Amino acid sequence: MTKLLLSFLSLFVWTSLPQPNATPPPAAEAPHIQMALLLDTSNSMDGLIEQAKSQLWKMVNDLATSKKDGQAPQIEIALYEYGNDGLSGEKGYIRQVVALTADLDLVSEQLFSLKTNGGSEYCGWVIKDATEQLEWSADNGDLKIITIAGNEPFTQGAIDFRTSCKTAISEGIIINTIFCGNYEEGVNTSWKEGADLADGKYFNIDPNREIVHVPTPYDDQLLKLNQDLNGTYIGYGSLGEERLEMQKTQDDNAAAYGASNAAQRASFKAKKQYNNAEWDLVDAMEEDEAVLENVSDDALPAEMKEMTKEEQKAFVEAKANEREKIRKEILDLERQANEYREAKLAEMEGEENTLDKVLREAVREQAANKAFEFEKN
Repeated sequence: MTKLLLSFLSLFVWTSLPQPNATPPPAAEAPHIQMALLLDTSNSMDGLIEQAKSQLWKMVNDLATSKKDGQAPQIEIALYEYGNDGLSGEKGYIRQVVALTADLDLVSEQLFSLKTNGGSEYCGWVIKDATEQLEWSADNGDLKIITIAGNEPFTQGAIDFRTSCKTAISEGIIINTIFCGNYEEGVNTSWKEGADLADGKYFNIDPNREIVHVPTPYDDQLLKLNQDLNGTYIGYGSLGEERLEMQKTQDDNAAAYGASNAAQRASFKAKKQYNNAEWDLVDAMEEDEAVLENVSDDALPAEMKEMTKEEQKAFVEAKANEREKIRKEILDLERQANEYREAKLAEMEGEENTLDKVLREAVREQAANKAFEFEKN
């Protein structure tokens, strides 16, 4: 009887301990922040497009500081243009420029390709298209937002904006509206009503206002570290060379708006949301340690072709370690730059609304309602 009892107790203790071959529970999927930007590209909207170009990295950088249940979100951006005579009238003068994607270099590239041309602005139609065409998350805990900006009445077109807005919010998609002009004019032309129908925020901005990028004493060092960071990317496969060039081009596009804006892009590139596993071996090997086993030598860059598999793996690991060190340096400097920038902005009384300012205000509040928390700058 004693032996039987001891055997039972031993079995109980053994089965209570973690088993070495037990399958670990699957990692929780990262929360999502999805935003579709619907931009009026009619003749009078050059200023709006310029604001979007100059503030993209500032906007996504802010989103990247959020967490939900301790997890950093995956950020996906989509881009539509509407109101452009160069587009098909049968399709409402609307074009999906980029579907929802975490590839923000692609979003930047396409944003910089936009050209304005006079046209009819059908807000209800473009909201309907964005709601129906994009692959929105089915998780009610994720943040899903359509942001539409323009300067003509919200009521234009054959598709009633009220129906489109109600359909969007029934799918859990919030709509923020940004009127490019006088606040009361936007109210009178139904821009506020559109936001109200879909639990969103209504704002007005001056699209032609010159954007103030506050320089900091840390910008030059951030730009130097950005160059060092670029040196850690190992392009491979059919996309490798092309995407390395795109990365540099988008660095240059950001720099066209000053060192402070380029530093904002560098800060985002140091965050985990800037993932390029599709064409960069460092990111690819972080996701799959065995990736080199499935990559032919022809798909590798020249400096890796003559290496053994062991040497190739060591080469990629060295670049990964170098990248992690640079990332930490960038993020440390970013915190100092943000503190400096916030102090300078606090001294600017009567700061007017710009695209990034109103989006930051709205999205932070809407994210908080979904239990996202933001770091304090």
